[in-house]
Amino acid sequence: MKSSLSFLGMGAAVIVFFAGGLTTLAQEPLEPRIAAYDKGPATIDVAQYPADMQKRYKLFATRCSKCHTIARPINCDFVLEDEWERYVKRMMRKPGSGINQAAGKDIYEFLAYDSKTRKKAMYEKRTKEVK
Repeated sequence: MKSSLSFLGMGAAVIVFFAGGLTTLAQEPLEPRIAAYDKGPATIDVAQYPADMQKRYKLFATRCSKCHTIARPINCDFVLEDEWERYVKRMMRKPGSGINQAAGKDIYEFLAYDSKTRKKAMYEKRTKEVK
């Protein structure tokens, strides 16, 4: 009986140790590059974008702001379609994101369009580098 209690006590200590370690990991500061993205502009002026892209922007802003700042994807250095595809698919897998297949497609299409419009110079440069 005494050894069973000792074993349970050690098990509890291990759980507390690992739980404390996970809490510490979760509280670590963001990577400097990501933190810099968060500090940039948090909106895009889409008044000149086509109506369907304006609608997709609203969906993007609503869904993506559930988990992180909108500034992060707006200011990040992603411009290529495959970068946005990977990013959106990763966000779709996040619990509570509310991004289903249809919403993911619309968000991806907005981000790809925005990259070719607002980030045109960066998009053209990166496209040439990939070829």
